[in-house]
Amino acid sequence: LGPSVASPDEGVVEDLPLIDEKAVEQLTEGLISHYLPDLQRSKSALQELTQNQVVLLETLEQEISKFKECNSILEINALFSEAKHYHNKLVNIRNEMMMIHEKTSKLKVSEINI
Repeated sequence: LGPSVASPDEGVVEDLPLIDEKAVEQLTEGLISHYLPDLQRSKSALQELTQNQVVLLETLEQEISKFKECNSILEINALFSEAKHYHNKLVNIRNEMMMIHEKTSKLKVSEINI
C-alpha cells in the first residue's frame, strides 16, 4: 500500500487564531449597515416595479378585451351583410316565381279560349 495522502483541510482549524466574537459581531453589523440601505432601496424599487407591471397587465387585458369586442362587432356586421344578401336573393326568387305564375295563368286562360 502507498503512503497515505493528507487532506488539504487537515490542521486548518488548529492553524486559525482564536476569533473574538465581539469583533465578528461588529464586522457583521458594519457590513449590514453598509449594504442594507441599498438593499432596502432596491426592494422598494422592485415593489414599485411589480405594482406597475400589475397595472400594465390589467390595462393590456382591458385593451385585448376591447379588440375582441371590436372583432365580434365586425363578425356581426358581416353576418348582417350576408343576411341582407340572401334576403335580396329570396326577394328576386319570389318575384321570378310570381312572374312565372302570371305567365302560366295567362297560358292556361289562352288554352281555354282556344
